[in-house]
Amino acid sequence: MSPLTDDLGKTGLTVAGMLAALRAGQTSSVELTRACLERIDQLDAELGAFLTRTPELALSTAQAADKRWAEWRKDRAIPHAPLLGIPLAIKDLLCLKDVRLTCGSRILDDFIAPYTATAVQRLLDAGMVPLGKTNTDEFAMGSTTENSAYQVTRNPWCLERVPGGSSGGSAAAVAGFLAPAAIGTDTGGSVRQPAAFCGVTGLKPTYGRVSRYGLVAFGSSLDSVGMLCRSAEDIALVFPHMAGVDMLDATSQDMPLPEIRLNETRGLKGLRIGVPSEYFIAGMDAEVETTVRAAIAVLQGLGAQVIEISLPHTEYALPVYYLVAPAEASANLARYDGVRYGMRVGGRSPEETLLSMFEKTRGAGFGAEVKRRIMLGTYALSAGYYDAYYGQAQKVRTLIKSDFDQAFTQVDLIAAPVAPNTAFKFGEHRDDPLAMYLEDVFTLPANLAGVPALAFPAGFNRDGMPVGMQLMGPHFREDMLLRAAHAYQQVTDWHTRVPEGIPEGPIPRAGTKQTQAG
Repeated sequence: MSPLTDDLGKTGLTVAGMLAALRAGQTSSVELTRACLERIDQLDAELGAFLTRTPELALSTAQAADKRWAEWRKDRAIPHAPLLGIPLAIKDLLCLKDVRLTCGSRILDDFIAPYTATAVQRLLDAGMVPLGKTNTDEFAMGSTTENSAYQVTRNPWCLERVPGGSSGGSAAAVAGFLAPAAIGTDTGGSVRQPAAFCGVTGLKPTYGRVSRYGLVAFGSSLDSVGMLCRSAEDIALVFPHMAGVDMLDATSQDMPLPEIRLNETRGLKGLRIGVPSEYFIAGMDAEVETTVRAAIAVLQGLGAQVIEISLPHTEYALPVYYLVAPAEASANLARYDGVRYGMRVGGRSPEETLLSMFEKTRGAGFGAEVKRRIMLGTYALSAGYYDAYYGQAQKVRTLIKSDFDQAFTQVDLIAAPVAPNTAFKFGEHRDDPLAMYLEDVFTLPANLAGVPALAFPAGFNRDGMPVGMQLMGPHFREDMLLRAAHAYQQVTDWHTRVPEGIPEGPIPRAGTKQTQAG
């Protein structure tokens, strides 16, 4: 085994480790990319993380990266891309030119993206290597990835359990060591909840921090493009290169990204962390609460001041979200009508009406959850109900945002659970949409307020499933989130654990000791 390969093999290296090995000439991008592709070939039939693989594109990109590394080694004055040669997985909700884009839906079964999303292009420009497109709940509508029209994705920690959603494919790819980094999207928790369920680290940026151009819209005022990696350190390396204002997205913000200085100090002295009572509720899993409170105690031990706070309108976040998001989805998904692109059913007979073609196309192309949310949203926007439902929800949303604004005058960050439970078994909530929606109760408020939030592993329950916690911060202060999480990960080892639930492969199976490190 070469010096670069620790006991996990090449695909077990973090982004930071891969970059160090590439810089030192201990490996090549082609080697790293082949290792990921071989791992996908070996394990993804079980995990179901990828919908579309791009091996030829990946290897050609890796070869070009190796040429640039070789030039740099000859002349260190030649600049190289900051993420040159690092493999990347991309959620199948973002465009990658000339590659199939399905959004997990049959209605886009054969659609080929005509351009590349800005966030994706920026990472490609930074040197990353696209491995393929990952599975998602249809149009990002779901919390388990069971709503994909193509396949279920399985949790690498236990193949009988969900990976979370809607970015379940991206989370499973990182947790299963199929990719060191993956793009996800977060409309109501779709980066953070899968990160928590799969034991990886996931960032939902401030709304407007990352361009949404080339992201297929679900809820336009809620959608954020985020990142999943194994650690806060890795996200700090990747995230800055996808962020920034974009003239192709009117909602992107021209706000400078503060320098992310992770290693200024190991401690968190002077940092004020708020703990909202509304996020520790009756009915949540006792092990989740115990684990998250223990993680908060670790942060306190690092010097942070822990302050009890209140976010009084939290209880309204769930109904507000499930009025606002379906209403926006109803408008956004109206474009899938069988006329311009995507599936068409009927419409080729002179006797058939246009309305009939719309109905047949949408009836065949959309899954049950998408239809449910379209109907909810259309009703909320209908004449006579707009003010009572959508309009009222937007007013309460303002109150939720005001809660966060007020809290951040008292504290620097807010700590809370990601979800009330750990990953559950397939089918447990399939016949109970309300129970499924309740899984998002702790993640929705950050989207409604537009604030950044970071999820990371904080321990395991008695069944060996990861427990995640989240930190939420003021607008555009992703740097504080990453610094605090990195400090936590410096004294704990939860983020370094390897799943036993995946089949044998290049990565040896590790033990499941569940003691706190540090």
